[in-house]
Amino acid sequence: METATTTTTRWAIDPSHSEIQFKVKHLMISTVTGTFKEFGAEAELPGADLAGARVRFWADTASIFTNDAKRDEHLRSADFFDSGAFPKLSFQSTRIERAGSDWSLTGDLTIKDITRPVTLQVEWGGVVRDPWGRTKAGLNLNGRIDRKAWGLNWNAALEAGGVLVSDEVRIQAEVQLLQQG
Repeated sequence: METATTTTTRWAIDPSHSEIQFKVKHLMISTVTGTFKEFGAEAELPGADLAGARVRFWADTASIFTNDAKRDEHLRSADFFDSGAFPKLSFQSTRIERAGSDWSLTGDLTIKDITRPVTLQVEWGGVVRDPWGRTKAGLNLNGRIDRKAWGLNWNAALEAGGVLVSDEVRIQAEVQLLQQG
């Protein structure tokens, strides 16, 4: 009697073909986009898609970039990420589920040593071989978090009402993975 076997493949993020962004309302009238310049991820895929996948991600909080040096320094300070004390944020998957042609990835997000569950929507791009013979996988991730749940509490009230920075942060990531080994 033959039994089917599955081979788990290991993947690492291809940083030159990936970006991790966040978006937050500023003055409640426009959106500021930020990125992390230093990040990494590993994934284990037991099949040809995301079913049963395990994902680990980290970003260096000091590598934050919003195209404004003063704002970046403020985000690195104790008012926000406190990069000196908490140099990394991380995500560890706990569950992945298929929803039609899309996926839902749930895991534990840790910022400033506070860990909370987060669910991200995933669009699976599939697996291809590039012109140099390397096997790549692509995915797009989107989600929302309340920054105050991770102790990112700083804000300023506006004279006309409202606040300087919204509590909601939108997460957007375009990721290309490179198969290892």
